[in-house]
Amino acid sequence: MQDRRVSWASALGLGLGLTLAALVPQAKADPGLDQIPSSPEASAYLISPADGATVSNPIVVRFGLHGMGVAPAGVDKPGTGHHHLLIDSELPAYNLPIPSDDQHRHYGGGQTEAILVLPPGDHSLQMILGDARHIPHDPPVVSERIQITVE
Repeated sequence: MQDRRVSWASALGLGLGLTLAALVPQAKADPGLDQIPSSPEASAYLISPADGATVSNPIVVRFGLHGMGVAPAGVDKPGTGHHHLLIDSELPAYNLPIPSDDQHRHYGGGQTEAILVLPPGDHSLQMILGDARHIPHDPPVVSERIQITVE
């Protein structure tokens, strides 16, 4: 019988396309995970593009945060979190890790901007702050949802 274990080096060498989300243990749907409190004055916002803007690729999206700090994923420091960008998506469950896919982009390195390439047409963008474990704070720190048109 063939040994099916794969080392990190061979997995990367084979191009299996593993992502950080695939390696992080997934939360169980019930009952969820404890949320870390957000700062009472915390607010998130999209600096650019502006709501209603017509843009062309590549699109630079700048994240704004007031009342809390930015820290990379995995850094458990009170009053901090990292940005997640929701593209054409509803808000995720607040008591589970934010999904990681094309509609839920993680900026766990502490990034405050992103460069996107989106297909032509209308799109919505919204930001949500996640804690060290990618779980939204309590109460969640969420930007307004904006609409853009990509030429």
